[in-house]
Amino acid sequence: MLAKFDETLITGNEMIDGQHKELIEKINALLISCEDHANKVGAVKMLDYLAEYTEYHFSAEEKLQEEIEYPGIKEHKEKHAELKKVVKELHEMLEDEEGPTEAFVESVNKNVTEWLYYHIKTFDRSVAEYRFMRDHSDRL
Repeated sequence: MLAKFDETLITGNEMIDGQHKELIEKINALLISCEDHANKVGAVKMLDYLAEYTEYHFSAEEKLQEEIEYPGIKEHKEKHAELKKVVKELHEMLEDEEGPTEAFVESVNKNVTEWLYYHIKTFDRSVAEYRFMRDHSDRL
């Protein structure tokens, strides 16, 4: 099952929302590469691509949080570290197998896609709301 960016994932921050769309495209590229269970090289390449973009995205998010002095930045960084660990474990899982197995795809869906949905809807939305309130405090 491919991931989908919909209105429930919109944070209101154009840069972050755009990067979330890109992340979902990269997750989908990984899942599509897994359809050929013998294509270990393709799956590793797509997982590397996802890992690189995740690093870029998390760095941008954390920089934004530092700029706005977001009070929950420490916990947010811890959540980012969780996904980085999962991606490392997925690399190990892929290396241990002959190719992307059903268990690997299940793990991507549960530990990457579902994690990302939850993270966006809670942690990232909280940052966007904090920024909005901070930028519009004169209206409150």
